[in-house]
Amino acid sequence: MPGLLRGVARTAIVAGTATAVSNRVSRRQQGRWAAQQEYQAPEPQPAYAAEPTAPPAADMTSKIEQLKQLAELKAQGVLTEAEFADQKGRLLGS
Repeated sequence: MPGLLRGVARTAIVAGTATAVSNRVSRRQQGRWAAQQEYQAPEPQPAYAAEPTAPPAADMTSKIEQLKQLAELKAQGVLTEAEFADQKGRLLGS
């Protein structure tokens, strides 16, 4: 009977040690994987693209100049009222 108790005790010690080592290895691996995922994780992208709040001043100045030229052509009789309205719509719509 003393031999049986000694065998059971030895088995319990070996099993307990193996479990402790296994748990420690598992925790270390999880920590490494988490660190690796943090390192490789792409930066989050914004859900929407920012729209420009106002057109550039140079673009607006260019449109104003083109409108003045169209008005001069209409005043000279080169453009009809319909042609002027069509060109003005294209210019302001773009």
